[in-house]
Amino acid sequence: IASMTCEKVTNARPHVAVAAQQRQALRGSAVKGINVKPNAVVRMNTVTRAHVVKLPEGVTTEKLGRDVFNTTYYPKGEDVDMSRKPWVVVDAAGLRLGRLSTYVATYLRGGNSPSYSPSFNMGCNVIVINAADVVVTGKKFEDKLYYNQGVRGKPGSMKVETYRSLHGRMPERVVERAIRGMLPKNRMGRETFTHLKVYAGSEHPHAAQSPQDVTADCMRATHKANQCDLESCAPQ
Repeated sequence: IASMTCEKVTNARPHVAVAAQQRQALRGSAVKGINVKPNAVVRMNTVTRAHVVKLPEGVTTEKLGRDVFNTTYYPKGEDVDMSRKPWVVVDAAGLRLGRLSTYVATYLRGGNSPSYSPSFNMGCNVIVINAADVVVTGKKFEDKLYYNQGVRGKPGSMKVETYRSLHGRMPERVVERAIRGMLPKNRMGRETFTHLKVYAGSEHPHAAQSPQDVTADCMRATHKANQCDLESCAPQ
């Protein structure tokens, strides 16, 4: 029956007959200790085509080491070491809340660094002083609302507070909530938020870290339409 089948296949399609004969040979031969599937014969007949890659001089495929074809920079563990993070200070007096928050969030994430990688916490520690003197535009001082979800599972526990009330009670909380909303909503974002220090007044307990004042850069980058002189508006 097998020979008749091969004859029929040979008359119909010769290229299929070769595969059928090879399958029949495998069935008839006993290969001890090796389980060869009939489809393996067809796969062995296929020819794989590969591109010829020219290796750099002095590099062979037998060597093990770094990937010479991937030159993309990726941060290392020492790049995110907390002891190496710089400290900067921003004076929020007279600055707009939203524009200040975008600038501070960029420094927290490390977007100002040329080696920035979004999957690494490569930012710096940011100190914001004079949070009580931050300004908002339009009717936000009266109409902006802050929602506190309250206790989960208890309807009616959500609390609503206006900007005027929260700013008068805890002015640093206004800046913190604005900046936190611009950070990633994951573990890295929660860790990044701990590098932010906000104070309502002009005093802060981080003088030992020698923070660099970047208020003038913040005003130059975010308040371009401001008519006042940047040098005169910068804190002394």
